Amino acid sequence: MPISAHPTPVTHLAAEVATQPNDWVRAETIAAEYRDVLPQPGERVAVIGCGTSLFMSRAIAALREGAAPERPGQGLTDAWPASEVRGGRDYDRYLVICRSGTTTEVVNAMREIPAHIPRTVICSSPGTPVLDLGDPILIDEVDELSVVQTRFATTTLAILRWHLGEDLRPAIEQARAVLAEDPATALAAVRNAEQISFVGMGFAAAIAEEAGLKLRESCQSWTEAYLQTEYRHGPISISNPGRAVWAFGPLVPNFAADVAVTGAAFEHRDIDPMADLVRVHQLCVLRAADRGLDPDHPRNLNRSVVLDQ
Repeated sequence: MPISAHPTPVTHLAAEVATQPNDWVRAETIAAEYRDVLPQPGERVAVIGCGTSLFMSRAIAALREGAAPERPGQGLTDAWPASEVRGGRDYDRYLVICRSGTTTEVVNAMREIPAHIPRTVICSSPGTPVLDLGDPILIDEVDELSVVQTRFATTTLAILRWHLGEDLRPAIEQARAVLAEDPATALAAVRNAEQISFVGMGFAAAIAEEAGLKLRESCQSWTEAYLQTEYRHGPISISNPGRAVWAFGPLVPNFAADVAVTGAAFEHRDIDPMADLVRVHQLCVLRAADRGLDPDHPRNLNRSVVLDQ
């Protein structure tokens, strides 16, 4: 049964979601300031992180390898979970993403990188171990009080997109337009969905993974994420009336028609996937309020995963 809407409480998550367009504007200056320690054209690069940072790593890897004709590839780029960085591959640089600066798997991975290989770390927490283990890019202005990551992750992605030569001004204006809407109206079709499948292609596939994680963390929702082209190979069997499919970025041929046959609600906008992710952030706030949950302090989660050694 649909969950009745409740007044949306003031949360750190909601406040942090709202700063993102301005954060992405500042990211252009940060990218220019640190251009020499960010991946250079032709370098073989490994990008590592955990959770949300892993999904941003996958997005960066897809963009850097040139997943679209308008973005020529700049070099081989692998994205690894920090707990599974594999040996036997030669990299010219490591790029590490870690909001907290204390995640055990990230600290351990950085300590195992061969000393001669440059490594750059993007972090929002001053005075933390990772900053001493590589060339630091400290973006503490986008640090978060909510356990659920939003603006740190998207700003990190924005820095790399500016660095790759993308013009993010259209995405910034799209995100501002999203934030100017009434989310209760704009998200009515998915607010009470029993289940949501997120899909995308290229770097939007990583955005889809991140979208699913956000709703699982903030409001314990049943979500999944796939390549659009993989949705037909099994996951389509999940879709039915009362559930939803949300597509990021351009659609593959006949995708909307395939979803329509299932009876599931179909959510898609022709906007930058990063701006569309802001709409998911708004949905997190709404659904958490509807369920009486605190999205700033998700069940069983802490700001950093620190393991016993």
